[in-house]
Amino acid sequence: MHITGTHFNYYHICHRKLWLFANSIQMEHTSDLVFEGKLIHENSYPQRSSKYEEVQIGGIKVDYYDAKNGVIHELKKSDKKEGAHAWQLKYYIYVFEQNGINGVSGILEYPKMRKTEEVYLSDIDREYIKEVMNNIAIIIHAEDCPEKIKVSKCRNCSYFDFCYADESEN
Repeated sequence: MHITGTHFNYYHICHRKLWLFANSIQMEHTSDLVFEGKLIHENSYPQRSSKYEEVQIGGIKVDYYDAKNGVIHELKKSDKKEGAHAWQLKYYIYVFEQNGINGVSGILEYPKMRKTEEVYLSDIDREYIKEVMNNIAIIIHAEDCPEKIKVSKCRNCSYFDFCYADESEN
């Protein structure tokens, strides 16, 4: 199994979500927030499809790659999970490097907020990515699903009903 950008993102958000997604229990199609994110992605920069390339390498799929300037553009709805977004983008840069495409950087874009952030990959990041890749493999191949975490961010997760179906709201 190839590790995707989604796996890398979910690793930084919730190991349970990562395990469920990797084991074909996918709830994103039921989420209004995920649908809103897709609409933002499709409608924010309509001219991009003609200017930039879609690139698929291994398990990753980059929607907007500016080959001329060596920049991966990653669009997100909100910066609430900015750390996970940055690591997902760093992972994309890492995969490009592993496939002989060097000198790549990234830009996280939050169109609704009119905010951008440049992302680069350091040697320390490369070592951390290797560690995370090993951890992801351990999590997704585990027989048992990790325990749910009880934090406020769970309420907006597409897996919320799945994880908390047996509990009454207090």
